[in-house]
Amino acid sequence: METERILLRPWLESDAPALFKYASNPVVGQRAGWPPHKSVEESQTIIRTLFHNDSTWAIILKETGEAVGAIGYGPSCDCNLPALENEPVTGYWIGQPYWNRGICTEAMHLMIQHILTTTDIPSLVSGHFIDNPASGRVMEKCGFIPTGETCVDPSQGRDTPIRVLRLKLRNQE
Repeated sequence: METERILLRPWLESDAPALFKYASNPVVGQRAGWPPHKSVEESQTIIRTLFHNDSTWAIILKETGEAVGAIGYGPSCDCNLPALENEPVTGYWIGQPYWNRGICTEAMHLMIQHILTTTDIPSLVSGHFIDNPASGRVMEKCGFIPTGETCVDPSQGRDTPIRVLRLKLRNQE
């Protein structure tokens, strides 16, 4: 999956230094809901486990060939997002130097097209901490609609509410 600027591809073990470079920034993890990576080895483990599936991709900046973020979808995470039946949770993050450049919006559009052409998934659910409205703007630019619901993710040690959004992909019968 690609545009002129980015490529979405599976994570490679050789991406571990780049993953650590961006995921060790505490501001990035806090906005995405996970603790900063503490070592390249930890990033390597994340690639081998959490990112090792058919629905999580590295966001590659074509200009440099470097992994600068991640995007994916899957079963409801340990968070409290109110997913419907057969509705995966989607999420993404990008390294701080690439914020506000439209890269996550581009990546989300690519992933949605991929889901529409390769699956029968009826809808996606996502959310963002209310103190990270830029993430919500990405979702809204891609057609996600606020549900009016909020939840809290106690697993992250934050009491900041999460604003829930949903994207209807096809009519359910």
